[in-house]
Amino acid sequence: MNKIKVIINGREILTDPDKTILEAVHENKLDTIPTLCHDKRTEHFTSCFLCVVEVNDSNKLIPSCSTNVREGMRICTNSEKVRSSRRTALELLFSNHYADCIGPCKESCPAGVDAQAYIALASMGKYKEAIKLVKENNPLPLSIGRVCVRECENACRRNLVDEPVACNYLKRYIADVDKTEMWIPEVKKRNNKKVAIIGGGPAGLTCAYYLTLEGYSPTIFEKLPELGGMLRYGIPEYRLPKKILDEEINWILNLGVHSKNGLELGKDFSVNSLFDDGFDSIFIGVGAHKAATMGLKDEDVTEGIFKGIDFLREVEMGEKPNLYGTVIIVGGGNTAIDAARTALRCGAEKVKIVYRRSIKEMPANKEEIEAAQHEGIEILFLTNPKSIISKNKKLKGIECLKQKLEAKKPGERPQPVPIEGSEYVIDCDFIIGAIGQKVDTSFIDLDKNCGMEKWGTVTINQSTFETTIPGVFAGGDVVTGPLTAISSIAQGKKAARSIMNYLETGKAQLPKEIPEL
Repeated sequence: MNKIKVIINGREILTDPDKTILEAVHENKLDTIPTLCHDKRTEHFTSCFLCVVEVNDSNKLIPSCSTNVREGMRICTNSEKVRSSRRTALELLFSNHYADCIGPCKESCPAGVDAQAYIALASMGKYKEAIKLVKENNPLPLSIGRVCVRECENACRRNLVDEPVACNYLKRYIADVDKTEMWIPEVKKRNNKKVAIIGGGPAGLTCAYYLTLEGYSPTIFEKLPELGGMLRYGIPEYRLPKKILDEEINWILNLGVHSKNGLELGKDFSVNSLFDDGFDSIFIGVGAHKAATMGLKDEDVTEGIFKGIDFLREVEMGEKPNLYGTVIIVGGGNTAIDAARTALRCGAEKVKIVYRRSIKEMPANKEEIEAAQHEGIEILFLTNPKSIISKNKKLKGIECLKQKLEAKKPGERPQPVPIEGSEYVIDCDFIIGAIGQKVDTSFIDLDKNCGMEKWGTVTINQSTFETTIPGVFAGGDVVTGPLTAISSIAQGKKAARSIMNYLETGKAQLPKEIPEL
């Protein structure tokens, strides 16, 4: 094939006549013309017009990707006119694009809720569309909007400018708007396949929700009187009104989810008995309702000492203790803050939180810490309990020891180290230990073939959430240990997908494509 002569940016070259301007420029390394429709990483459906150039015999800019070179053609790839046109084309491409393809808010959310998209829909007044989008990954936005740890906001790029977009409050707002006439998803025809959901917390409710949408028949087994798990029995009324929680739970139940309360795995039934009763698959989503002890001598036999999560649960169940005087809370997480603020509402005159690290290391939400301090709760940082002071097994006070933070190696998290001789006694009438929770796995007494991790959680296949018992899946706190509600929701949905695939194929595996719900 005979070569032809063209001039590009003042340089004369020889090239093949079947070449486009774009190919001729790039092959001869004369410039880097931007293009999207000829980027091998993307699939194009129309021209992007980013690759326009000037040609001597045309009174308008032409796309270099679709125009072949001609003998004697004079081409300019980088004039002000070309750059201006490319800027305009790029602005048009981004005119209906609100942020990155996957924003850091969505990437950081354990459930993958698309904050940038539901905020965009809400800004246009499309609240039904917005709540529908949220519920693709989080069926409990009314409740989560009040208690979420807001990992989306922590990752928000707006932090680099001033403060994050209020993603959680906006989610709560559109959920509250929807509350007056809740959006109802389409539920597929029943396929007569039954799934037992053990635990009526966020993981169990979520798993049941997505299963029922796809035509399966889930039944929730809950050992406590009402559904909700930690959302009901671990979060105080002032943070999450139970009327709100009930509305959201009833919305899920009304889709066709059944529940049986007051029945406990390992006591009233077992995994094997559920299979014997005709269930085709099982999801274990029990929460971390077992309180950890402070490790102090006589704490279990001294009158006036409570465990944090037990205290909150008893208050919710109407067994409100009559507190008075000074109450000491030991711990620094959200349960400790909730217990402290609840103690004030139960009659305590003074509430003090004892925490062994500084405020920078305190795991509780910043907003909750500030709210507690605003209510007059004192936080004693770098302080650790050493022993209980009692008389005739009745609490009189707590001996504490001051701490200092030391890093053993550069870059490691500083560890609290006791300051010798710094002991002092705080007089108090009650102590609430809130240093953590763990999963009550006593149910394995009946289901001994259920594998357990050394730290007391259920063993699962991390990809499919299947346990060591075929057809039995698990998610939420029973797998992760005490974590967040939104994390449990994420695992509940992923487990639901695996259960559906297991029931269709006989094998536990995640489907290649996630069906639109």
